[in-house]
Amino acid sequence: MTAVLSVAGLTVRSGGRTLVHDVSFEVAPGARAGLIGESGSGKSLTALAVTGLLPPGLTATGSAVLDGTVDMVGAPERQRIRARGGVAAVVFQEPLTALDPLMRVGRQIAEPLRRWRRLRGPALDTAVTAALDEVRLPAGAARSFPHELSGGQRQRVAIAMALACRPRLLIADEPTTALDVTVQAEILDLLDGLVRDRGMALLFITHDLPVAARIADRLLVMRDGRVVESGPAASVIGAPSHEYTRTLVAGARRFDAALDLPLPPGNSATPGNSATPGSGTTPGSGTTPGVVFDDGVRKSSDGNAHD
Repeated sequence: MTAVLSVAGLTVRSGGRTLVHDVSFEVAPGARAGLIGESGSGKSLTALAVTGLLPPGLTATGSAVLDGTVDMVGAPERQRIRARGGVAAVVFQEPLTALDPLMRVGRQIAEPLRRWRRLRGPALDTAVTAALDEVRLPAGAARSFPHELSGGQRQRVAIAMALACRPRLLIADEPTTALDVTVQAEILDLLDGLVRDRGMALLFITHDLPVAARIADRLLVMRDGRVVESGPAASVIGAPSHEYTRTLVAGARRFDAALDLPLPPGNSATPGNSATPGSGTTPGSGTTPGVVFDDGVRKSSDGNAHD
């Protein structure tokens, strides 16, 4: 079965600096992958690269093939636009900046329906109402401007727009970070149900390990632009092999019971083992033995900080 997203050797550079290093992974149809890491780890740049949305000044090499057909790194912009409309869609962190502040949300949802599904007249109106209903918003919300809605409602509108073209892959880049905890849970429940009901694949990008554990069945951990560990969520959380992952898990366990996941039967992974990315373990990427990570600062076991 062809992967809905296949990334190979993806590298992102800015001038002489390499920001994302040789990242490779696949997302199968209907699968849920979580890309996690702290701020500056390269996870959002990876998402922008695989959707062909890197800002000026950044360049990408390698490949990011959607649905086995379009390489979002090397394809002409016209092909990338079509792929973003029909194969993959993106939900960003802050919906207030993603939405047009001067346009009623009904018109904004109608735009992709008109462009990609060629809907007009009553059929378009019906589709807008159905899109709002799918994200649990009343039909009357179509007449609102973005600033008249709450943060959670705006994110629901952004999700409705992303799903309007019936994509096979939804890329959600920190979609709950700007929301309070209660609304965050509601949006996660919504995404969980939509992905399940539509049979979509999901690439969920977050710095929040408990959030990733809740919605993803496979995790990729990024640090300094590299994937340092990957594998089934229960294995990565239950028996992390990379020191950085172990520190993330240990820190998150203090605060969130969502990480109390059982280790899959037959999994013999133990902390300290190493293998290749994709197997649930990985070799260290320049990490020195005895180094732990505390709030992003590298410290050796003697307690001294290191640059």
